[in-house]
Amino acid sequence: MSSRRIFLLAASVAGLPAFASEPVSPLLRDVRQRLTSEPVVRGTFEQRKTVKGFRNPLLSTGEFVVSRQRGVLWRTLEPFASTLVVTRDRVLARGADGSVARRLSASEEPAVRAISETLFGVMAADLTALAQRFQIEGELVGREGWRLQLLPRDAALARWVQRVELEGERFLRGVRLQEGSGDQTQIRMARHSTSATLSADEEARFE
Repeated sequence: MSSRRIFLLAASVAGLPAFASEPVSPLLRDVRQRLTSEPVVRGTFEQRKTVKGFRNPLLSTGEFVVSRQRGVLWRTLEPFASTLVVTRDRVLARGADGSVARRLSASEEPAVRAISETLFGVMAADLTALAQRFQIEGELVGREGWRLQLLPRDAALARWVQRVELEGERFLRGVRLQEGSGDQTQIRMARHSTSATLSADEEARFE
């Protein structure tokens, strides 16, 4: 989930309309019941990005925070430190020193809300938001697990993201993005923990 790729994606889908969501299916209702409803979820991630023309995948690791009220903090620690801040109306990339590298705001460009809500929807497993832009299919796995496949409803979005796969149980554990370019991103999430509120430092990072 490089900030450059996300900002390119934002530029391509920002003007897409949200589709009217269909009635919640029994599958999505069951998945939502299995997912935690805690206000804040933290954990670690390992991301492998396979890029056409490169033999070896690009590996990055870091930490994440998902706040249902505020948004997502995606902190890459290796190989290069950076932070991506995603809220429902803004996407912000910060460098290792905390300086702003890139910014997209719905207050300046209202259509930016489309990509910020999509990114937030994926990382927070917000199925209601995702159903507005993706057709969702999948299955329950065992007593607690689930797997979902998301296909874009709009051809313009499909040129950038052909398919999204999510899996987990109480927490989102894995994300696979198949991009229109042929590149593929796989994210594994682990060491989950929950709390009722953000820390003071986390609150400050959303500002």
